[in-house]
Amino acid sequence: MENSLLFIILLSVIGIINTSYLTYHAYTKTPVKCILFPPEGCTKVQQSKFSRSLGFPNAYAGLAMYLGLLFFSVLFAAGSLHVFWPISLIIWFGFIFSMYFTFIQGFVLRAFCTWCVVSAIEFALLFIINLVR
Repeated sequence: MENSLLFIILLSVIGIINTSYLTYHAYTKTPVKCILFPPEGCTKVQQSKFSRSLGFPNAYAGLAMYLGLLFFSVLFAAGSLHVFWPISLIIWFGFIFSMYFTFIQGFVLRAFCTWCVVSAIEFALLFIINLVR
């Protein structure tokens, strides 16, 4: 298995853990633990109107993207999927999604959520891996 695919799988698993945490808190409507940023920042982001897209928490979309990425990456690594474009498409969409919401956090809300920033960094790394591949 090529290294880039291994990194994609690893980042997908980390992303699943991260967005599962966010999904749990979105579902239970409980605050997330904010690390590295002021706690009120995570709360502000989590409770803002921007925390939902099409009526669903963004965490759900993030979890779906990471699960899809892992699914297609494992199929590709096993040789059951012979094209890379589904993986690339999820990475592009996730990167754009993450950069948009990072912009919203920084310039509209003026508050950051640790877990959203981690996801944005993951998608930035995935985007770079995808470009280099």
